[in-house]
Amino acid sequence: MNVLFKLLGAGIGMGAGFVGSKLVNRFWEKATGNKPPTGHDDVEASLRSALAFALISSCVSAVIQVLTNRATQRAIGRFAKTQDIV
Repeated sequence: MNVLFKLLGAGIGMGAGFVGSKLVNRFWEKATGNKPPTGHDDVEASLRSALAFALISSCVSAVIQVLTNRATQRAIGRFAKTQDIV
């Protein structure tokens, strides 16, 4: 059952990461008025804006990863407790 929880945690983490990246992109557009620097077609993006966007994105990603890991561990702990009682 731990494998199921780990797979579920990975799926939730990927979904939360997708939503988090969309939120960061939208926040960036509202705050700066420009599209986020992606590196593909944005040759005009300055190094400062690219670094700021990378810093914000990585911070959001780290927070999402920590929260999903904690929630997965909490769910595994609850399941183990209820399985011991039964």
